[in-house]
Formats: sequence, C-alpha cells, structure tokens
Amino acid sequence: MFGPGIDRAALEVMVASQRHRGPDATGMHVSPTGLAALGHNRLSILDLSDAGRQPMANAEGRYWIVFNGEVYNYLELRQELAGHYRFRTGTDTEVLLAAYQQWGEACLDRLIGMFAFAIWDEREQRLFAARDRFGVKPLYLYDRPDGGLWLVSEIKALHAAGIPAEADDISWATYLVSGMYDHGPRTFWKGVRRLAPGGCLTWSESTGLQERVWYDVTAAARQLGADERSDKDVGDELLALLAESVKFRFRADVPVGICLSGGFDSSLLLGLVHRIQGSDSTVKTFTFYCGDNNYDETPWVEQMLAATRHPSFFCRLAADEVPELAARVQASQDEPFGGLPTLGMAKVHERALAEGVTVLLDGNGLDEGWGGYDYYRRAAEIDSTIGPVQGARARTDANHCLNPDFARLSAAFIPPQPFDDPLLNLQYRDIRYAKIPRAMRFADRVSMMYSRELREPFLDHRIVELGLRQRPERKIRNETVKWLPRQVARQLVPGGVCEAPKRPVQTPQREWLRGPLRDWVETQLAIVLEELGNTWFDAPKVRNQWQRYQEQGGDSSFFLWQWVNLGLMLRNRDATPACTLLGCE
Repeated sequence: MFGPGIDRAALEVMVASQRHRGPDATGMHVSPTGLAALGHNRLSILDLSDAGRQPMANAEGRYWIVFNGEVYNYLELRQELAGHYRFRTGTDTEVLLAAYQQWGEACLDRLIGMFAFAIWDEREQRLFAARDRFGVKPLYLYDRPDGGLWLVSEIKALHAAGIPAEADDISWATYLVSGMYDHGPRTFWKGVRRLAPGGCLTWSESTGLQERVWYDVTAAARQLGADERSDKDVGDELLALLAESVKFRFRADVPVGICLSGGFDSSLLLGLVHRIQGSDSTVKTFTFYCGDNNYDETPWVEQMLAATRHPSFFCRLAADEVPELAARVQASQDEPFGGLPTLGMAKVHERALAEGVTVLLDGNGLDEGWGGYDYYRRAAEIDSTIGPVQGARARTDANHCLNPDFARLSAAFIPPQPFDDPLLNLQYRDIRYAKIPRAMRFADRVSMMYSRELREPFLDHRIVELGLRQRPERKIRNETVKWLPRQVARQLVPGGVCEAPKRPVQTPQREWLRGPLRDWVETQLAIVLEELGNTWFDAPKVRNQWQRYQEQGGDSSFFLWQWVNLGLMLRNRDATPACTLLGCE
C-alpha cells in the first residue's frame, strides 16, 4: 500500500487472503512516514532460516523489499556484488536488494528469473516495482481515488480489503467474442489493472504513478540481429542455454520435481536433467491423466521413464471430481481459466504437496520461441485477432448467442506486427498477448493454490530471443515444427521421441461436457441464463447451441467452457463480501 491513510487492518486482510502463496511465514512493515506498507507471505525456497523473511531491509534500513519469484542467477550476481555489499542471508531476495542498491533500475537487465517485486526507498519516499520479462509472476494495480496505489499478487486480495468486485463489461465482451484474455492491462474487474509483462513503475506522493516497459522481446531480438551462423553453431548455443537454464532452475534448498507429459518438450526436459545430474537421477516426476486412451499420454511417459531411477507419480483426474475441483480452482484464479488441463495440473500440484516436493519444472515456452505449433506452418493465413484454442483445429463460433448490444462492447484485438515475417509476428502475438500470458496466469494460480512453485526453464529469455533471431527454416523444415530443437535433442533423447509430432496437451473435455458432466453443465448454464439471459446472452440461442452440442459434439468445446466458467464465477460471488459480480446486486 502506497499513499496517505495507510490502513493496517486492510493490509492484514490482504496478506491473509494470499496466505496460500506463502504459508511458511508472514511479515509486514509500515513506514514511519505512514506513506508505505508492505506485506508478504513466504514460501521458503532458499535459505530456509528466519533470516530470509520478508519484508526485508538492507543493512542501513533505507530500502525495503517484498519479492515474489526467483532470480536464478543470484549466485553469479552475488559474487559480482561481493565487494559492494555485505550479505547476511543466503537468499536471492537479498541479492536483488543489493543489485538495486548498486545499479538502480538498470539491475533488471542483469536478472535471469521470474519475478514481481516492490522496493520502497525510505529516504526518497519512493516506490519502484517491476515484473519479469514474460509475466510469469503476477502484479495487479489498484489506483486509489486519493492518489495512492495498491499492489497485489492476486486480485482477491483487493476484494478482501473492500474494493468492489464489479465486472468489466469490455473485458468480458472481448473474451466471449474473440476468446482473448490476459492480453492487455485490463482485467475482468473494474478498477483493477495488471502491470504489463516486462513492465515497471515508480510512485511517490509528489510525482504520482509512472509506468514504462523495461523489456520488449522484439527490441531485444532486433538488437542481437539475424543469426547468420551455421545450424551447428546455433544448435550448440541452444543446447548450452537449455542445459544452463535447467541447471539454474534446480537451485533450491527444498525438493525439486518435474512435470512430464508424453511429448517432445517433456522428453527434452528429462534428457537435460540426465545431462546435468546423470542417468541415475532420482528427481520425482508427476504426470496427470484422465483414464481415456484417446488422450492419455501415460504410455509415452512410461517409455521415457523405463530404465531410469525416477520415482514417478501418475495423477488421475476423474469426471466426477470436476465439479468440486473446478469450483476451487476458479476461486484461486479470480478470472476465467483454461478448462480441464488446468484441473489436471491441480491434481499434479496436489500430489507434489503430498510428496513433499515444493518446486516443479515444466516445459512451457519452447513452442512459442521456436515455432512449435502446427498452425505456425500456415502463419500467413492465421487470423491473429482471434485467441488460439488449445487442441482445436477451429474455434466454434457461438457469438450469435450473445446479445448484440453486449457483443458490441468487445474491444477489437489487433496485435502489433513488428516483423516482416508472418511467422515471427504470430510467435510475437503468442508470446506477448495470447498463449504465454494466459498460460502463466493459469499455472501460477493453480500451483500457488497448493503452495507449490512452478518454474519454466524453456521460457528463459535468452532461449526465446535466440529462437526469434532464426530464419524460418530453422524452426519449421519439411513440415517439421521446432526443427532445430529436435536436432539438438538427438544428443539427449531417443530418436523416435525427436521425430514425434506435436501433440497438444488434451483432455476428454469435449466428451465429458456432453457426457458424464452434462447435468453439471446444465446447472452452470441455468445460473448464467438466470442472471444474464436478458443482458449478455440470448437465452433461447444459448439453449439451442447447447442442445446441438449434446447431439452432434464438435471439434471445440471452448465456447461451452466459457459459459460454464461464467457460471462458476457467478456461484462464487457470494463468497466475496464486497462482490457485485457481473453487475448482479
């Protein structure tokens, strides 16, 4: 909290609402001037002693920090700073504090990690806050009418403190019309904004709030220039970066595990773990499945793990678990989320908690940086204004079910086209606006729901930038996507895995919604139509579309999940004291 009239009771409520993000310790600091108050919940990862608690101050007490995430190259930075700062802890938090003390805002360029942090300067009475390059860690803003500023990791903290939970009609209309969410500063709640990925801000009582973008992946890629080296030279650098990135993300004073599917990225991740730790690695692996042979990848995972020493845990998501689990996940997300795959990841993190594994690695990021999606093959034909739907060849158009006046509120999404190459532009859309922002939000909330930390080694900015510098034929060659990473992986994994086609992480969502979950869907739709059937939706058309889906199915169930998700949010409104959710009193 920054600004006049700091309310310590509200701060305590906000911190309590986010306790799941850090159950190991809670701390608060209120500035003697009354202009700043910091609260923090700690999930202990490095230096598990009390010395690592936050808010943390430097030795002189000038700078105070609250920090969410990890700076993976903290040991290298610590060595560089050793002559300038006397360290008292073994945390990356203190390294970040020292880096800011030494280099100011320019410290951001030296960080390899995922982070959202706020640093209060007691001498200057000035705030500096920043978010990592790709928005892996969240940071939400609320501009107070009195000129103050509140920052939180989850929107529910604002609602818990009394900020009305009132729907942003434009965000909802945009989501329901185009499928886009998490693509800009707007959230689904009025008055609540998100700081952009790669964004930072300053605030003081005299100057107010100032925001800027400190990292833009297009500028970074352009600055490095097109890569004219040989395939071998680029492949060697990619392999070295992949190995270092995975090695960095094993830095922890708590157990680390890995999430495995049966796809190429997971196989590559496992191969890198063996390269770093040896073939006798005993890192625990976690895989979710749904018990449907048409979708489950357990045979491929079992093949990957054969002749290894990894304890493996297969976490089944059953249809009868979905209603209760979806309600709990929705409460953790605060905004619409991505359907059954997110529920499957909830099962993984729940099992990781039971097995005492605090940190998990997964394979997000390589597809966007290195051209891994099948639709990248026809990049010039893709309508980039429509949100891509995972695992579907086309998005079912159910916009005719919306009230025309409501649908007109939708804000047109026209992503920038910073490159001459349509493939690069599509990659940029997915990195900055579409796939990565939403995937990172889903992943952060569902992992933090169980107080687990999820790390993304393939989303290391150096790997992404290297991918964007490459000619199209290094990413897609002879219809093979992610061509160069597959060549690199030959040194790490069996050849058959390298040649395996891209398989989206799919679930039987299409079949379950019209089968064993039909009554549950009916209930959610009834809630939606009772509240919004005359404002947002055309109720008869919704019922007809649902009836048609029950009878015929379809390639995509996304539109139906959107409606179900809306029903879940309407159900959850009564749990939020200040809620006027979706305009319903």
